[in-house]
Amino acid sequence: MVIRINDILETITEYNSDADLHLVERAYIYSAQVHDGHMRLSGEPYLLHPLNVAFILAKMKLDVESVSAGLLHDVIEDTHTTKEEIEKRFGRSIAHIVEGVTKLSKINFSDKVARQAESLRKMILAMADDIRVVLIKLADRLHNMRTLSYHKPDRQKAIAHETLDIYAPIAARLGIFWLKQELEDLAFFYCMPEEYKKIDNLVNKARDEKEAYVKEVMQRLQEKLSIEGIEADIKGRFKQHYSIYHKMLSQNLEFNQVYDLIAFRIILDKKAQCYEVMGIIHDMWKPIHYKFKDYIGVPKQNGYQSLHTTVIGPHGQRVEIQLRTKDMDEVAEAGIAAHWSYKEGAAIDEKTGKTFAWLRDLVDNQKESTDPDEFLENVRIDLYPDEIYVFTPDGEIKTLPKGATPVDFAYMIHTQVGDQCVGAKVNGKMVTLSHKLETGNSVSIITSKDHHPTPDWINFVVTVKARSKIKHWINDQEKERSISLGREMCEKLFRKKGYNFNAMLKAGELDSAAESFSFKEVDDLIAHVGFGKITPLQLFHRALPDSDKDVEQEKKGDKLSSILDKIIGKNRKRKKNNDGVIVKGHDDILVKFSKCCTPLPGDDIIGFITQGQGVTIHRKGCLNTLQMNPERKIDVQWSDNYAESYPARIRIRATDRPGFLADIATTISKNGANIINAHTDTYEFGAVRSYFTVSVSSIEQLEKVMNELRKVKHVNDVKRIVTTE
Repeated sequence: MVIRINDILETITEYNSDADLHLVERAYIYSAQVHDGHMRLSGEPYLLHPLNVAFILAKMKLDVESVSAGLLHDVIEDTHTTKEEIEKRFGRSIAHIVEGVTKLSKINFSDKVARQAESLRKMILAMADDIRVVLIKLADRLHNMRTLSYHKPDRQKAIAHETLDIYAPIAARLGIFWLKQELEDLAFFYCMPEEYKKIDNLVNKARDEKEAYVKEVMQRLQEKLSIEGIEADIKGRFKQHYSIYHKMLSQNLEFNQVYDLIAFRIILDKKAQCYEVMGIIHDMWKPIHYKFKDYIGVPKQNGYQSLHTTVIGPHGQRVEIQLRTKDMDEVAEAGIAAHWSYKEGAAIDEKTGKTFAWLRDLVDNQKESTDPDEFLENVRIDLYPDEIYVFTPDGEIKTLPKGATPVDFAYMIHTQVGDQCVGAKVNGKMVTLSHKLETGNSVSIITSKDHHPTPDWINFVVTVKARSKIKHWINDQEKERSISLGREMCEKLFRKKGYNFNAMLKAGELDSAAESFSFKEVDDLIAHVGFGKITPLQLFHRALPDSDKDVEQEKKGDKLSSILDKIIGKNRKRKKNNDGVIVKGHDDILVKFSKCCTPLPGDDIIGFITQGQGVTIHRKGCLNTLQMNPERKIDVQWSDNYAESYPARIRIRATDRPGFLADIATTISKNGANIINAHTDTYEFGAVRSYFTVSVSSIEQLEKVMNELRKVKHVNDVKRIVTTE
């Protein structure tokens, strides 16, 4: 179906007869002008894309500003149009939305991960101010997925994986399940075409066999409710392909073991009827008690409400049934679009604001995350909350992800409560701080003003907020210790040079030195001395550039060098270090690479002085380094003389076939890498996960190997595995 502007205008009029259609028409004309001559990969005029995006938004019953922004969503990125131009023509609100949707393609980032992370960060920040940003982004992604066939296979897989990782979960958190399901099935088709085809064949076969069963269940339900005088709309539907595949994979099931291929939905007029009809159904068929879920009494965070029950239905088959009101069904289908009202500038109501407060939390949790990999991982954690429901001592319900601990609960209450948490009671009994909470628990936190977080908390907390706050506290403490150590080192050197460091500090004589190192505060400069990134002698020469430069004095006065001599002097190599790492200018220090994060040349690295083992090299961001004494941190860098090889771990997701492992081994070998270790797990429908440890000379070689592996037939995904990140 070719979408035209009249289709969009007619759809808007159906749900908002007073809408300002002139605004939408002006946006259409402007978009047509600036996109004139632009073509899509399909060979069609580019204008068809914004038209389809706007039509999807109109089908979601959004306001005219949203639909207009949908027509304009690509003009900043793909044309010479500026945000100021959009604001001048269409107003500040539409300009803000379009700016929020715009990807950062015109800014140069170091790699694709950084580009994706920054684009996503921008979208999250914008959607916290105006949820319409992400609704338009989802509509944009949906149409791009519908037309993904025109891309090359490797590009198809990359876009599809991103859709599964980020956009489908966002749609789920917003409660727009029809959109989530279509995104997942389209992405499944391109990510794993063989698995999709097998599931499709089995579902079609099962559909033919189960049509009679569906009719029987619906007929018996309808007859029973009619006898009870209850009017209801009863529907039966098959589960989506990706949902079936994911359940089979996660629970290690055969297709014929997935009992809930069909879900029945009963739509009623009143909430009380939902509970009444559930009782009737349980009287008809035996319920499976642990499959009952009351999302009406305790709604999901995205506002979803329903009663879920599974019973042993006709002929001994399990039947899943959902019961909800018409209003609940509208929310379940439209999600946040059913809540959010922008008609004539109406503000969002307080109840809906609380329902989607997780958006604000998501933004707050990411503010302190500067590493792109960490940011994307944190967003994924926020977007995949397998939820539990616990109670405060006052009976207030709190929603947490599955596996959450009392520490996660404490940080949800307040940062100060989390920082000062010393113990917890669950249902009146003392538990450890690493205890995993369960739905229905009543949780009480015990605090102490003198207490503070410990690095081991990182190992068991599961919420991004708790992890971020703990890491923030640890970083602050590391900085304080580094300032103390740096001050001590500088005082010692300056005293030997005949100067009073503290007097110069108080007089502001070190401000220019801090500025020359690009630091706003002198404390930041001193902290870097404590970290080992700047030597006291370097600071001295910046503060007193006319003083006599004594290189030998630096070696004698350098605190970290003396620590090296004391702790690992006995392990110094007599020959020149050839491990490819320079330790603060020394080339005779024993170097050991950590097994937890397996750094490669090209990775950002950090060193820690280890008792009796020289300097251990970690990747920056390795969680294990958070538990190490910052006073033992030392500056390291890769030299130009790399060792022959370094180990790296990779995971390959694929569909099995004859000769598959042989092709993988050949590809690794052809690209100059050697297989050290290999392990393979096979799942239903030939799904394979293979884990390899390979030796490579640098991160560049590893990326080359991974890129070549992605071209191997039936390979779906290749990823570097770093266990501590």
